[in-house]
Amino acid sequence: MGQAKHRRSAVHNADYQFLLKRLREARRRAGLTQVQVARALGRHQSFVTKSELGERRIDPVDLQRFAKLYRKPLSYFLLPKHS
Repeated sequence: MGQAKHRRSAVHNADYQFLLKRLREARRRAGLTQVQVARALGRHQSFVTKSELGERRIDPVDLQRFAKLYRKPLSYFLLPKHS
């Protein structure tokens, strides 16, 4: 049996790092603290912190909720496609 290939975590992926950067940026531009965001989403502040740091995977439903709260289109959080 061969060695299992190590998969890099998606958190280390440049596209995901872009998403995390934009998530923090959008919150700051909206003038909201992590505590305020957590309250608005009905979550704990640690949920917001871990999401922004990449310690917790952001699923599409959560991303949509963040986007709505920050008044940003989903495309704001995604790396632009190159032609």
